[in-house]
Amino acid sequence: QVQLVESGGGSVQAGGSLRLSCAASGATYSSNYMGWFRQAPWKEREGVAAITTSTSATYYANSVKGRFTIDQDNAQNTFYLQMSSLKPEDTAMYYCAAGSKYWGASLQADAYNYWGQGTQVTVSS
Repeated sequence: QVQLVESGGGSVQAGGSLRLSCAASGATYSSNYMGWFRQAPWKEREGVAAITTSTSATYYANSVKGRFTIDQDNAQNTFYLQMSSLKPEDTAMYYCAAGSKYWGASLQADAYNYWGQGTQVTVSS
């Protein structure tokens, strides 16, 4: 089992920045990749960024490329999502997830085994 706890969400004006954190505990060695997802009201969950833990290879949704950065601190078992140039359409609940179904990271939700509870990000215009 892997436990995930997100933090760092909040309210920010358009153009601002936020840094989300995801603290992982438990059998973290079993996860091959970590991802960040978001879900806005009445919308499907969307993968925004993912990282393969062994290689640090990263993947981003087109909607966030150049604005969001995913990284990891292996010593602290913590993963981050640095979000810059935020837009109102980035408003959503953000979730971190851990997966081991495949070797490399994915932006598909069904590739992930464990999920955090989420942290809300609200961007006002």
